[in-house]
Amino acid sequence: MLNTLFQGIFQPVEQSAPDIAAFILCLLFALALGCIFALCYRFKNQTSFSFLGALALLPMVVCVVILMVNGNIGTGVAVAGAFTLVRFRSLPGNASEIGAIFAAMGIGLICGMGYLGFAALFAVIIFLFFLIYHTLCEKQATRDEQNKLLRVTIPEDLDYTGIFDDLFAQYTKSHKLVSVKTTNLGSMFRLVYEITLRDAASEKPLIDAMRCRNGNLEICVSMQEHDPLTL
Repeated sequence: MLNTLFQGIFQPVEQSAPDIAAFILCLLFALALGCIFALCYRFKNQTSFSFLGALALLPMVVCVVILMVNGNIGTGVAVAGAFTLVRFRSLPGNASEIGAIFAAMGIGLICGMGYLGFAALFAVIIFLFFLIYHTLCEKQATRDEQNKLLRVTIPEDLDYTGIFDDLFAQYTKSHKLVSVKTTNLGSMFRLVYEITLRDAASEKPLIDAMRCRNGNLEICVSMQEHDPLTL
């Protein structure tokens, strides 16, 4: 009875079912790698626990699908079509989340093929890649905090040529005037600068000093991620 319990009722005679012990081993190994992968992803990313749960279960799900396909081309094509429907039932994620999903599917795929050692090696490589990638991103984010977009409004009778050069020399490493635009029916100018602060603490002293020059008109400091010509 136990020999026929795990045999498919529509299974061809020439196609054998996977061994139960190997089946359980692959599933447990895929689940363990999925949980470790989800924890490592959580270490450097802010994301929801529902996404982490899905990320932990995904390798095991892919593993069992590969085990059940077992070389059947028709079943493989049907499963591939079913997996494509998932994208219509989920919200779009960022690039990091999409990459993590594909990595988890890769771990499950390798486990389903029975190469547990290669799956562990692939997981370690992915872990190291995410660690190095996020370390570099943190360093880049620290540098980006000093790169600012400065918008200054000045009266029309104030000559903007070099008016803030001494302040920029004191509080910034570099500066560049990228745009000049008239505003308020031509009674004012709006200047846009790309600046690199000497340190984060230089932002407020720079704004206070510029307010004394532009008559306390509007000053806006933002990140340089947006188009500097968009006023």
